[in-house]
Amino acid sequence: MTHPQSGSGWPRQRIAAERADAAHRIDFLTARLDEIIEGSRLDTNDDEHDPEGATVAFERAQTASLLAEARRDLDELDAAVHRLDTGGYGVCEKCGRRIGDERLDALPSARRCIDCA
Repeated sequence: MTHPQSGSGWPRQRIAAERADAAHRIDFLTARLDEIIEGSRLDTNDDEHDPEGATVAFERAQTASLLAEARRDLDELDAAVHRLDTGGYGVCEKCGRRIGDERLDALPSARRCIDCA
């Protein structure tokens, strides 16, 4: 069973837009993480006595976490494209029922219906 709109360009366009956003986030966050790391090389390494040390460490960890999340999002969107290509898009991987249009609109990479999520 396929999503009723899977024959149209709707899911592909939506996924492409989400994918472009994720790729942009990856580029931005990668550059930001590089800036943070480079900036910390120019500063002292005395985090214990430097009031900015904890802030820099937190910012680096937060940016790295956001980058990992953006990469996961991109992987999920690529998997959604694969499901579109193979006819499995819009079908819950757990129960086999159709995933609601509202859920797919909100989360184009959804693998499960709202009941199974």
